[in-house]
Amino acid sequence: MTQQSFLDTETLHWLDMQQFPGTQILPLAEPVPQGSIHRLRMSAGTIIPVHQHPCDEYVYVLQGTIETDGRECKTGTFWFTPANAKNGPHRAITDVEIITIRLGEMGVFEKL
Repeated sequence: MTQQSFLDTETLHWLDMQQFPGTQILPLAEPVPQGSIHRLRMSAGTIIPVHQHPCDEYVYVLQGTIETDGRECKTGTFWFTPANAKNGPHRAITDVEIITIRLGEMGVFEKL
């Protein structure tokens, strides 16, 4: 690609994530093969179990409060998880929206 591209995220369709009831994802880009830049919404009380990715992951809390690995993260919090490190569980304390940049494939999730 030799030019900029733009998305109006207010007009895009959010996808329900079947494996995690109470979550919706809005894919924005694939920066590397199997990687993802996406927005994620979680309804209050939703839990994503402990998991790990074989790649680095960056997360920024756009709004709301989420607990991850026992730490409460509010609007404006940024965290980094290196490749192969266990992270989570992620628990939405309030309705929450995050943006995630994952530099590779999804990885493995434990069962709740």
